[in-house]
Amino acid sequence: MCLATCVETFVTSLNRRLFDSQKFRAEAATPSPKPPVGILQIGDGNFLRAFADWMIDVTNGQGLFNGRVTIAQPLDRGLADKLRAQDGLYTVLLRGLQGGKVVESRRIVSCVDDALNPYADWAAMLAKAADPATRFVISNTTEAGIAYVEEALDEARCPQGFPAKVAALLLHRFKTLGGSAATGLVFLPCELIEANGSNLRQIVLKHAQDWKLPTEFVAWVQEHNHFCNTLVDRIVPGFPAGEADAQFAEQGYDDPLMVAAEPFHLWVIEGPSALAEEFPLHKAGLDVIWTDDLQPYRTRKVRVLNGAHTASALAAYLASLDTVLEMTSDAEVSAYLQKLMFDEIVPCLDLPDAERMGYARTIMERFANPHIRHELISISLNSVSKWQVRVLPTVKDHVREHGQAPAALAFSLAALLAFYRGRFDERGDYVGARGDKSYVIRDNPDVLGVWAEAWRSWEQDQDTAALVGRVLGDVRLWGEDLKAVPGLADKVAQPLETILREGMRPALRALLA
Repeated sequence: MCLATCVETFVTSLNRRLFDSQKFRAEAATPSPKPPVGILQIGDGNFLRAFADWMIDVTNGQGLFNGRVTIAQPLDRGLADKLRAQDGLYTVLLRGLQGGKVVESRRIVSCVDDALNPYADWAAMLAKAADPATRFVISNTTEAGIAYVEEALDEARCPQGFPAKVAALLLHRFKTLGGSAATGLVFLPCELIEANGSNLRQIVLKHAQDWKLPTEFVAWVQEHNHFCNTLVDRIVPGFPAGEADAQFAEQGYDDPLMVAAEPFHLWVIEGPSALAEEFPLHKAGLDVIWTDDLQPYRTRKVRVLNGAHTASALAAYLASLDTVLEMTSDAEVSAYLQKLMFDEIVPCLDLPDAERMGYARTIMERFANPHIRHELISISLNSVSKWQVRVLPTVKDHVREHGQAPAALAFSLAALLAFYRGRFDERGDYVGARGDKSYVIRDNPDVLGVWAEAWRSWEQDQDTAALVGRVLGDVRLWGEDLKAVPGLADKVAQPLETILREGMRPALRALLA
């Protein structure tokens, strides 16, 4: 009996009860003819579980692969305990529009064999790294994760930084298995920064230098470990909280780890073709592309999909909207989204006009997916680094073409400044206010400290232009002085003043007028 039939038979036999993971695995799992391939996944969030793990499971189900995933929390707080409680099983719910038709499907992902918290059990993480069956390392630690942070090596404890973790894991594998080509790993980082694999490799080697590790180890990292640059694309709102009971009733069991996502998916991997044969997701009919140059794919996706998300989400949230769907349905905010998309983002893409316009229209259709509840507050996570990566390059291209900053994208930076107006509460959270309600602003602690200081100064002098100058000139936030971008400071200060004095809606109306 095929896996799909087994799953259907099992699920329909359930009688509105908790997810019986062990029974499901025993009854529904179909042994793969392929030998098991170990995959260490650093990241337990919704995206990887509905993207990489879902793809691995689909490929496993077709008998083309036998990837076995161990999920490691990137932070001390995470889902390891909940994943273990469900034997690594969870449901991926896909809903959306494809070719103008509504599609919906569910899949119980069964490729996750284990989950762990490296901060509580570093030895288990080291053991996974030293396992000869481990071949791939997949990660998603947000754009801020692939960054150099100096820290000492303590081989008995989990490092704090993601690249430091990788360096420590590679060192343990090298010491345990030796430095042959066969013991090298393949890294598939899914963090949305340019050259994510190359940057990860560079920082790992920097840690090796800091820690004065043997030259033989450094040579092994450089010669026999592959750090692939990748690009990922799928909108994953996560757990469908507002309709969970209805979904549980329909499928016949409760699954607190359910992940909702859109059907669209794309994974572009820059690496040798031989690795594609080892990781054959593309053979399962999935949109996985192995290439020797992913830059055209990256520029298109990051600037259009992610850039439009980042440039619109905070303004929409401060305009009292909560989801991307609401944003596309609201007359004023959707007009703002159309303006920044088609007047400023799309014209800066170095692609044929038909291709860039067609892709942008596809993105707008995905934003309007009625089956996806994509919370704007979730998009706000780490907005500073996201704006730097996703929006700033388009701003600079516009300046080169027109000699001044684009109005709508400058407005997005004003909205970001307004969104980051907050204070630290008694629990240590940095919170902002929308009307009479508060929201938690989530970003790097050092970044939040900069914002708290900047807004304290504004509270004293009420000088918005001075605030904009301080913030845009702070290289700790942007990696450069944004006051040097022609016209940007003025085009941020003017709408920010309106937002602060009158609110987001009047500021949007002024921009659109």
